[in-house]
Amino acid sequence: MSDERVVNLAEDVDPPLLYPEYRSTTLRAPQRPPIIVPDRFRDLESPVYGHDDIGEADHDLTRQHAGEPQGERIIVTGRVVEEDGRPVPNALVEIWQANAGGRYQHEGDQHPAPLDPNFSGAGRTLTGADGKYEFVTVKPGAYPWKNHPNAWRPAHIHFSLFGRAFSSRLVTQMYFPGDPLFEFDPIFQSVRDPEARKRLVARFELELTQSEWALGYRFDIVLRRTAFE
Repeated sequence: MSDERVVNLAEDVDPPLLYPEYRSTTLRAPQRPPIIVPDRFRDLESPVYGHDDIGEADHDLTRQHAGEPQGERIIVTGRVVEEDGRPVPNALVEIWQANAGGRYQHEGDQHPAPLDPNFSGAGRTLTGADGKYEFVTVKPGAYPWKNHPNAWRPAHIHFSLFGRAFSSRLVTQMYFPGDPLFEFDPIFQSVRDPEARKRLVARFELELTQSEWALGYRFDIVLRRTAFE
């Protein structure tokens, strides 16, 4: 494949592989012809949050520690379906997120927001026969990043989906409705199709809300239509 063809491929996708406003894409976007990946890199496609069977509390990020995490408790549910509406059963869905203060439990995150000892920020579940999944967690906070001066990421939850083979991993982000940071976030704005951006935003639904317990959000994932990273 020629260098020219690689550049054309990068321009044809949405979001584009090279989006200068999102600075790290200048390091990630392909500039040379593809190469054969060594077998040892297959490990990068394996599940991140456990290789054992799904545990009872794996989908409930509020019950993974001895105490309750701080923040606004939420329920996030939806269906994983094909473009024609067929459900995708038994798909492994993993999520990870910042805590309510906008900080990840990760050594690379050192910004001055509090860590929550009762919140690790990661969970997983399998879709049911109808393609449905559900997580209980807390709403993540916005956080600063060093992409540009005074840069803040909107509140979001990362989703990872595995199909029948681990090599079929897809990753996307779920955002929350009405976030004032949308227009300033180059990652969100890199999705040029306005309809595709809407599909990245969860819907608040009162029917999913549990009285005196948690607010409910729906985030359906349609394969080959949802904007993936």
